[in-house]
Amino acid sequence: MTLLQAATTVRHNAYAPYSRFKVGAAIRAASGAIYTGVNVENVAYPEGTCAEAGAIAAMVAAGETVIAEVCVIADSPEPVPPCGGCRQKIAEFAGPDVMVTLCTTDGKSRSMSVAALLPGRFDASHMARS
Repeated sequence: MTLLQAATTVRHNAYAPYSRFKVGAAIRAASGAIYTGVNVENVAYPEGTCAEAGAIAAMVAAGETVIAEVCVIADSPEPVPPCGGCRQKIAEFAGPDVMVTLCTTDGKSRSMSVAALLPGRFDASHMARS
């Protein structure tokens, strides 16, 4: 199964009763295993979780900590980039050259590196004096 197929399939399981904006994410870990996630809304909007965060949590729960590739899909006119928090979460586990592919349900896509997705990222080197 490709990352796009995995993200497309899992997207249908998103819990989005308020926005009706379902997002699916799939991550390929360094081992080659694929982990998926969906957005999960809550009536108290800030308390929901993003699809990317769910996929990362599934990967870490399985004992892996290295992202090799990311794919995110949503029913949107243009590919939807991850929110700022998810960009930082992706950067925590992915090197700057890892590719992130953003897709729409009607076939549009855009790929970029983690470095392009989050320029000037905050990383552990910034805490060297701590």
